[in-house]
Amino acid sequence: MTDAPAAQWVPEGGTSRLAETAQGRCFTSDLSVDEFVLVRESGFVPLGLVMGTSMYHVGLQFAGWEQSMELTVLSQAMYSARELAIERMVAEAVQLDADGIVGVDLRMVPYEGGADVLEFLAVGTAVRSEKAPGSFQAPGGRPFSSGLSGRDFFKLLRYGWSPTALVLGSCVYHVAHQSIRQAMKQFGQNVEIPLYTQAVYAARELAMARMQAEGERSGAAGIVGVTVKEYNHVWGEYGVEFLAVGTGVRKAPTETASGLAFTVPV
Repeated sequence: MTDAPAAQWVPEGGTSRLAETAQGRCFTSDLSVDEFVLVRESGFVPLGLVMGTSMYHVGLQFAGWEQSMELTVLSQAMYSARELAIERMVAEAVQLDADGIVGVDLRMVPYEGGADVLEFLAVGTAVRSEKAPGSFQAPGGRPFSSGLSGRDFFKLLRYGWSPTALVLGSCVYHVAHQSIRQAMKQFGQNVEIPLYTQAVYAARELAMARMQAEGERSGAAGIVGVTVKEYNHVWGEYGVEFLAVGTGVRKAPTETASGLAFTVPV
């Protein structure tokens, strides 16, 4: 392990692979054939597959059953685990002197060694602009990250926009249980359960607001391709994670966007 910060750590095997790739060896990519062609038509060269991982123990936080509330310790843990994976993926892209990463797949992988252990994995293809290397990097001079497919990346650039970063917001929420009296009143009826509705709505709003704030910090003018998902993980009915993920975008630098010539492959 190097002396670099934990988030930027790249294992020795990965460093060797990236060094060989940077020397011009055969690149690797998770792009489909269509995506590869469109990325090339956008004026970008695929450099290599980059990844980041974080093995995380998912803990518990206790809350009263009668009150809906955010489980802040768990929210922070789920956010931190994904950020470590994304940052390590970006660190690999830096070693390839990339402008950014397209087609990022951010997922969780259960670990057979324990039900409460998850691997958070981020994988994508590092790319570099042929005509204006460095110009499309995110504000701050680091490679952008993007969950957009190669096709969507092509469309984004074609209309004068570029990615800033893959942004996310997480909220782990405990949804209070109904009392026996409340449950009996609803028995056999079609009726909304306000307690649940309000809790789920509040949790999603927290996740969305945090994603939007992260997009603003990345220098984005907006966020595209947003998905909002729910996960129970190891908590069962005890808690639910609401996760919002999207790609921050901004207007592409004028001098670079105007120099891109697009042709649509037949």
